[in-house]
Order: sequence, then C-alpha cells, then structure tokens
Amino acid sequence: MNLEELKPEIKAIIAKTDQSVNDRLLKICEILEENISYYNWVGFYFKNGDKNELKLGPYVGEPTDHVIIPFGKGICGQVAVSNENFVVPDVAAQDNYIACSISVKAEIVIPIFVNGENVGQIDIDSGTPDPFTEADERFLEFICKEVAGIIA
Repeated sequence: MNLEELKPEIKAIIAKTDQSVNDRLLKICEILEENISYYNWVGFYFKNGDKNELKLGPYVGEPTDHVIIPFGKGICGQVAVSNENFVVPDVAAQDNYIACSISVKAEIVIPIFVNGENVGQIDIDSGTPDPFTEADERFLEFICKEVAGIIA
C-alpha cells in the first residue's frame, strides 16, 4: 500500500472506540511498519505530565532504552521544544542525536497538537539513508491530526 491508500486504514483504526487509545496507537504503529518498507521503528512519545520530558507510548520495532527523553535532547526532545517537524536524512550528521540502534540511518519526528499544545509526537526510524519525502511528512501530519482527536 502507498501512503494515500493507508489513510482509510488509519481512519478505521481511529474510529474503533471499543478499543483503548493505546491499542489503537499500537495498531497504527503496526500498520505503518508492516506496509512501508523503510519504516523500521514506529512509535509515539507523549509529554510526561507536567514534566519537561517525553515518555514512550506504544511502538513497534527493536526495544529501546529511551523510555524517557528530556525536552531538548535528541530529535524527539528537540521537536518537543521547537513544535516543528524534524526530518533527519542522516542521523550520523546530527550532533544532538540519541542513538537507538546502529542500524538507524534516518529519522522523522512529527508533533501532535491538541488545542494548539504540543502533547506528543510520532517518531519513525529507518535503516534506509534519506528515505523520507514531503509525502511522508504530509501523511504523518494527517496521522497526528487523527491521533489528536482521540487523545484530546
């Protein structure tokens, strides 16, 4: 499936109100990782209460030690502060990168906004150098808007 073909799948998952939010988020991670060859780790991070840190939510991929990420640290921590998308074509070229695995070559992080507040983000790692396009950004922004509706 291409990105556009996945949109109805995402909407269907979001609409399953008989499932918990975490179950729906995990299903989104699974769908993305299964259908997009260069999405090798897919997960959500959310603001951890009133703390200036992110806490790992549902994800698929290799286990990570980065369950808590302080604001400003790594790509995810930078997005928590900047409120902007961050596409990293080559993680080795980033000074403030938190290495999760030596197989990760690129990363994309898109913030999730609820009522104008950055409450979390979707984080995707790829083992493929420079795989993310503007289409990925727009698609992930769509997912973040959908997710915002169920976590509000």
